Amino acid sequence: MNTLMKDLIDTFPAQLQEALNIFKSASLKPLRTTPAQVVVSGLGGSGIGGTIVAELSAYEGTMPVHVCKEYSLPSWVSADTLVIVSSYSGETEETLATFHQAIQKGCMIICITSGGTVAKLAAQHNLDAIIIPGGNPPRACLGYSLVQLLGIFEHYGWLNNALTSVENAMNYMVSHKNHFLSEGEALAKSIAYSLPIIYTCSGYEGIGVRFRQQLNENAKMLCWHHVLPEMNHNELVGWADKNAKIATMYFKNEDDFYRTAKRMDIVQEILSSRAGKSLELNSVGANRLERMMYWIHLGDWISWFASVERNVDAVEINVINHLKSEMSKLA
Repeated sequence: MNTLMKDLIDTFPAQLQEALNIFKSASLKPLRTTPAQVVVSGLGGSGIGGTIVAELSAYEGTMPVHVCKEYSLPSWVSADTLVIVSSYSGETEETLATFHQAIQKGCMIICITSGGTVAKLAAQHNLDAIIIPGGNPPRACLGYSLVQLLGIFEHYGWLNNALTSVENAMNYMVSHKNHFLSEGEALAKSIAYSLPIIYTCSGYEGIGVRFRQQLNENAKMLCWHHVLPEMNHNELVGWADKNAKIATMYFKNEDDFYRTAKRMDIVQEILSSRAGKSLELNSVGANRLERMMYWIHLGDWISWFASVERNVDAVEINVINHLKSEMSKLA
């Protein structure tokens, strides 16, 4: 069995430390003005960090953040916008399209990449580029890109104590390794041949997205996620029939808004007789970011152990490579 993904998940705390060192060594130019907003452009493993930071900023930061996961920047992007270009390989075609648009619009730009065309364009236009180590699956290198995003936001005063929270979470991962392994394996065995439905409260939807993506890529599983309270106004009605294949997973946090948390408890009660399995997960951490980091690491371990249980290669992404090959034939 290919154990590369296991090794990368196992060394995630070390990746976070390396990422912290990389940011501390980075030299960011002063921005010409305080941005009206920030757009993070990135997809897949390079984009999920933007989703998480945007959500964190919405609850605890001072800067509006939009995440762009397509070929076009929003029409309102202007010279007063900071565009953070995040492409692990430096060759993501959608991100490169938005990069060119940001240059044309005269945006402030910072790049996060391991090299490729993104790094070349950044050098050509004298733009800040934080270079991270390459050569691994982007989804396994979230620590590198996420820490750079958090560092940028703390550096410019839009988030407080973000890097300290990363250090605290990293230390917890190291000291509680056995917890992550045992919990991850037990949960993976419970859901490996189910259809997981992941529910989070507002403020943690990005974590649900990340976990879904890891199950998709590592364990080759279909699943979906939704967020409360929005789920109460639509999806809840869809639970008319019982489905023994479904495993509901409720991600709970001590800072969930009390009325939303109560909604989740009621939903859990309602669906207990409709889903085949009902799993409650509770985060650990002194603040929102620490809890997010906990979820990321636990979710990654669950996805790995699910790949073992299903006897699939966690690294293989042949269908994505086929798609890229077909897209490369277009003009």
